[in-house]
Amino acid sequence: MFPTRRRATTLLFGSALTLGGLTACESGPDDTPSATKHTPSAAPVRVRRIALQGAVNVRDLGGYRTADGREVRYGRLFRSGSLAELTPADLRTLAGLRLRTVVDLRVPAELRFDGRDRLPHGLEVISRPVGDTGLFQAMQSAVATKDPAEQRKRLGGGRAERRMQEIYPGFVSNARNRARFAATLEDIARDGRLPLLFHCTSGKDRTGWLSYVLLRLLGVPHAAAERDYLLSNALRRPADAKVNAGLKKAGMMRDTDLLRPLQEVRRTYLDAGLGELRREYGGIQGYVTEGLGLDAKTVGRVRAHLLR
Repeated sequence: MFPTRRRATTLLFGSALTLGGLTACESGPDDTPSATKHTPSAAPVRVRRIALQGAVNVRDLGGYRTADGREVRYGRLFRSGSLAELTPADLRTLAGLRLRTVVDLRVPAELRFDGRDRLPHGLEVISRPVGDTGLFQAMQSAVATKDPAEQRKRLGGGRAERRMQEIYPGFVSNARNRARFAATLEDIARDGRLPLLFHCTSGKDRTGWLSYVLLRLLGVPHAAAERDYLLSNALRRPADAKVNAGLKKAGMMRDTDLLRPLQEVRRTYLDAGLGELRREYGGIQGYVTEGLGLDAKTVGRVRAHLLR
């Protein structure tokens, strides 16, 4: 059966797939763009996916190796897509993670449409919206037309991909977005806030950017942090395919390939943000200290809480 309107739109941004492992890579200097050469590392990273029926792209950020040989702790930090549709079994699974804090990066339009998180009792839930430049509403509007010509006009010809590339520089240039990311890193630095989970609707763009920055702050090489970012494509693929089939069956879209740039993460998207980061701050270190305003003590506490 085709999913409900709310669930169909939500699933445009989410899916799940069991994945056994991921190979980390060494790379060049700070925030090396993806087009540069990567030198493979022998150290595999075991990605721990949290299998939930009502949420997608849920995983532990632990296991990555830093350039100085340390490891990101498992069980301390999690990333995911929307948690608004969790089942009773999902709630029991989340309770087993012993989370203390959940940070929701969705904007008000997403909350109104999809609903607030459904979570185990006793968690501190923080709404900390990071702007998506109107992408969520634009996508909804395009699908709702049911008009193939209008959908091609809005999403075809590289327009959807360009829209995605416009979002990431705003993670760097927009002061409000920087403040929201900074506040989440400060939460991680505080005692008593971990384990912590952060998420947006899809768990791939705002969540993906913050995950990349966090891993780089911890000393994880660019290539490994980038691979974590790109992993969302594999974890989302089955649900994307299911939703696209449903949209066709319901007569909502004839050419669901138009949605692929919105459903995927791509190196070009991440590179758009990193290009802005380099122009404004010179690299990750400048972005964290000048752009996000984190002092050495806060960064040190983040590292102390997450590395072993």
